[in-house]
Amino acid sequence: MSASDVLLQNNPCETARSEIRVAVPSKGALAEGATDLLCEAGYRSRRDVKSLRSFDRANGIEFFFLRPRDIATYVGEGIIDLGVTGRDLLVDSGAKVVEVLPLEFGRSEFCFAVPQGVVLDLTASPPLRIATSYTRLLHDYLQKVGSNACVVPLDGSVEIAPALGVADVVADVVDSGRTLREAGLVLAGDVILSSEAVLISRKPTEESSPAVRVLIERLRGVVVASQYAMVDYDIPESLVGDATKLTPGIESPTISPLRRDGWVAIRSLVPRRDINNVIDKLRDIGAKGVLVSDIRTCRI
Repeated sequence: MSASDVLLQNNPCETARSEIRVAVPSKGALAEGATDLLCEAGYRSRRDVKSLRSFDRANGIEFFFLRPRDIATYVGEGIIDLGVTGRDLLVDSGAKVVEVLPLEFGRSEFCFAVPQGVVLDLTASPPLRIATSYTRLLHDYLQKVGSNACVVPLDGSVEIAPALGVADVVADVVDSGRTLREAGLVLAGDVILSSEAVLISRKPTEESSPAVRVLIERLRGVVVASQYAMVDYDIPESLVGDATKLTPGIESPTISPLRRDGWVAIRSLVPRRDINNVIDKLRDIGAKGVLVSDIRTCRI
């Protein structure tokens, strides 16, 4: 049975009215982040967390709530137009899809972990046994570095494999690393892959339908907005040059005259990671009334 048959069998309702289909993770951290992002972009997601499907009539979009590991497969087969999944799951799937947009949440790293006191040696003889749930991703990496280590495929709980004698090493996705530490493992070697939630499509954006491009740009607007804050402040005209070096904005800052002679008001977007340093320096050079505001979405 094809992925298309499974999708329609599990979701027998007629779907022709939807302009596009979007796959969203059904549970976990990726699900929460994706739902929040879509809501911020103006889309109505499911109300019942057990629902596998919802229809946003106002925007002509049908959402399907699937296992994150399956989403790239559905998109790759052309059944779903866009999907949200992790980059690690995307690479491991081998699906023929395009990463359209990194989404700035769900960050993790795919790494090796070894028992305390063990040195990771990918060229060891006899070959290391490495347990993982990401067999394609790991196999491709081992081939790239010329290792003859053996891949031990497991569906989950790979951290217990060394203690049970099933494997010598594990390769797994690490967020906080707490689960690995509790199993007596420590990270070793290079990071295999840095991952985060990504928006995927079967086609590049420029080849997509207008409805798909609208959704992509809405999500891009929310993601970009999360990286910036709006800063407003008053400054003497004589200090505008120094101030705009600190807050150059995207194209340029907005400068407006104040009723007070010799003063102007400046508004500019500032990268959120720099915000506290910038407002400290603005105060140091003589800025007054410095205000920082969140922005919800944008088009830049």
